[in-house]
Amino acid sequence: MRIGCFGAALAVAATMAGAQPSSVVDSVHNLSATGPGAIRATIESQVCIFCHAPHNAAPIRPLWNRSTPPDAFLIYTSRALDALPGQPTGSSKMCLSCHDGTIALGAVLSRADQIAMQGGVVTLPAGASRIGTDLRDDHPISFRFDSSLASRDPHLRTPASLPLAIRLDPNGELQCTTCHDAHSNRFGKFLVMGNSNSELCTSCHAVGTTAITAHAECVACHQQHTAPSGPYLLRGRTVGDTCLSCHDGSNHDAPNIAADMRKRFVHDTRSPLDAPGSPLEHVTCTSCHDPHTMGLGAAIGTGIHPNFGRVPGVSGSGAPVQVASAEHEVCFRCHADGSRSTPTVPRRIAQNNTRLEFAATAISSHPVTAPARGGEAPSLLPGWNVGATVRCSDCHASDGGGAAGGAGPGGTHGSQFGPLLANRYETADFTSESQASYALCYQCHDRGSILSDESFPTHRLHIQEHRTPCAACHDAHGIASSQGSMLHNSHLINFATNIVHPDPVTGRLEFRDLGRFGGECFLSCHGSVHSPKGY
Repeated sequence: MRIGCFGAALAVAATMAGAQPSSVVDSVHNLSATGPGAIRATIESQVCIFCHAPHNAAPIRPLWNRSTPPDAFLIYTSRALDALPGQPTGSSKMCLSCHDGTIALGAVLSRADQIAMQGGVVTLPAGASRIGTDLRDDHPISFRFDSSLASRDPHLRTPASLPLAIRLDPNGELQCTTCHDAHSNRFGKFLVMGNSNSELCTSCHAVGTTAITAHAECVACHQQHTAPSGPYLLRGRTVGDTCLSCHDGSNHDAPNIAADMRKRFVHDTRSPLDAPGSPLEHVTCTSCHDPHTMGLGAAIGTGIHPNFGRVPGVSGSGAPVQVASAEHEVCFRCHADGSRSTPTVPRRIAQNNTRLEFAATAISSHPVTAPARGGEAPSLLPGWNVGATVRCSDCHASDGGGAAGGAGPGGTHGSQFGPLLANRYETADFTSESQASYALCYQCHDRGSILSDESFPTHRLHIQEHRTPCAACHDAHGIASSQGSMLHNSHLINFATNIVHPDPVTGRLEFRDLGRFGGECFLSCHGSVHSPKGY
């Protein structure tokens, strides 16, 4: 096969140097008339002329035979990017002289006329190889990759640790040629090394290890060029779209999260990537899970479940933690300081910072951040005794998962019960009491004990006969120490102001704790005035 004297010389030199088995001659970069690809010249027999020329070449190494595109590219950026890429430089600009689709394939400097291509092809046709001039959906290029950058980004390895096959340019910049070798397609996609186990990606990116087999392959979630997401180079338009492409019930090895995400109450995971405002205002799957470090198995003791991975959080004191060690620390990222969520029940004492409601110093609370304190709770079912702890996901969880007694996936993905509860919890006044109406409460509390008035002498009167919901008197989260007192807010007492109103005689709306199984209330409810009424 005639490839021209210049091409032959390169082929011989490559062979003498011990080149890869697949040379450019055997690849789709051979645009000559006898090339193996779909894009070929009509009669041109030289292979290398489409990029190189021994004479009349541009003053660009190595004997470049093409014009370079103008600096009019849209550059990749994202919140996660510590590098500073600019307009393409060096070898990247050479690659883009074909792959941006703006310069004719046959437009070479050593010829006065363009080389004609079969089928009337002029520029690179639309498809995976045509990157275009918008590089915002492509892996960043033409930035300095040095130890300073690696020190700013803990997910990057140092340049000194790169394998020999991965090379930066003479200026220390990462270019297209860092990952691609235009002259050899030995590993497919003109990669400089194999990537069947993500070894090319992980040569630069140190993202941790995961026990989830599918998550170990970068290409399962990421697309290096023309990614639908733009930022973060995801295969889906958003993080949620990417995750649900496997977690949609079609993959039997992946839990069907999509079914939960179609329910009435969900954690919204379809926020646009890099949307304006705080990242925590835009909930995504990765707000709670680090897919790169997720594990298998069950949580041990009060520790965080392995499927969270090494995800950041906020401690009970309000301090950011790099890796959360408890589930509530993950929840506190969004539902604590700065939370914009609105309580579903209006309260005498209003609070939307769950960190303060669940603090170990709270006046009374469900035991999330610390074991249950002393006091008597006769209604607790076995296993929920004083000294036990609960997780946020014991109450807030998918209604078909383990927390609700089902076999579906757990977690706080979606539920038919609001606000994203594992079981039904009615808060409307005049609700008829039943096992179903307060199924959430009866997960831990013995209904028989409640209706037998073992902990409060008029429980049955209130919730069954007068149809007053549990939420009328009890705040399920807790009462912060800065807002309540043991005299008025023990036993999670924090009246719902849409049901319970001030006592018209004294103007007071309060509960007074008078000791073991004793207290009095100042209020008006269901036409009954307590000013006060004790027990």
